Amino acid sequence: MLQAPGFHHLHLNSVDPDAAIAFYVEHFPRSAKTSWGGFPALAAPNDVLVLFTKVAAPPPTSPQTAIWHFGWHVTDTRKSLETYKSRKSLTLLPLYTTDEGAEVFISSDTWPGTGGVPGRTKAQIAEAKATGIQPARSGGFGYMRGPDNALVEYAGNHPAERFNHVHMFHEDPACAQHWYATHLLMGAGGQGRGEPITAANCKRPYEEVTWPAFDKIGMVRNPAGAVLVSDMTSILIRPRHGPYVNPRGQIVDHFALSVPDLDATIARLKREGVKVTEEIHRWGMMRAAMIEGPDLVAIELVEVR
Repeated sequence: MLQAPGFHHLHLNSVDPDAAIAFYVEHFPRSAKTSWGGFPALAAPNDVLVLFTKVAAPPPTSPQTAIWHFGWHVTDTRKSLETYKSRKSLTLLPLYTTDEGAEVFISSDTWPGTGGVPGRTKAQIAEAKATGIQPARSGGFGYMRGPDNALVEYAGNHPAERFNHVHMFHEDPACAQHWYATHLLMGAGGQGRGEPITAANCKRPYEEVTWPAFDKIGMVRNPAGAVLVSDMTSILIRPRHGPYVNPRGQIVDHFALSVPDLDATIARLKREGVKVTEEIHRWGMMRAAMIEGPDLVAIELVEVR
């Protein structure tokens, strides 16, 4: 039996990696500047790395890839928000509370979600208004604009600050979750509504949009999926229609998982029909390979014995 992978790193392209690292250290101060494999890097406190490749021109953020954004846990979202507001060089990005354009900077400043969904439909918002439901004013999530126009989420309230997730868009989120669980041996971290996911039932209809949302038109939050990596970092999956493009060369170039036996892993993935886009090769003192996940997402596998 092969082991489930660990989360190794997120790989970003940047015109100024040193400035980018300084940005993340300032706003998520339990992280630290380091280097790894010849790349400038950020080390998060949960043994997750963010590696940077220096590029000559600003990396593109469109057309849409399957990688939407990445995010941190913080211990006190309200305190973090007030700190971020005081930093004039930091751009906070609003969440829309309806399609009419009202905005908040943090989700807990609007009506709480319902039915296990972090948002409400138009009808549910009307119900919240009519019944006097109030915002929680604690916890929640918000967004900031990171270096090179990266989209960065912060969410709380959690026991410790740490890199927490990579958030994906997939055409069929339940099918994507099934793919990660089947081929990369990841454990389910939640699946939205519906019966347990199988290959036969993973194509599911999109539900009504909800708010708060990063887009004014609202966000489809079901069907959904999530998988856990290393018990520390998750891949969250939300629905959005494609088509998608390969992320290589964009702001978020790829993410990487660690495996103890790269030869056995790649051999198994090939038997299962997974596309290997870069065969096993030396990477510094280690070995790595690249595979293609659902909707063209680029996933690097790094051998860590």
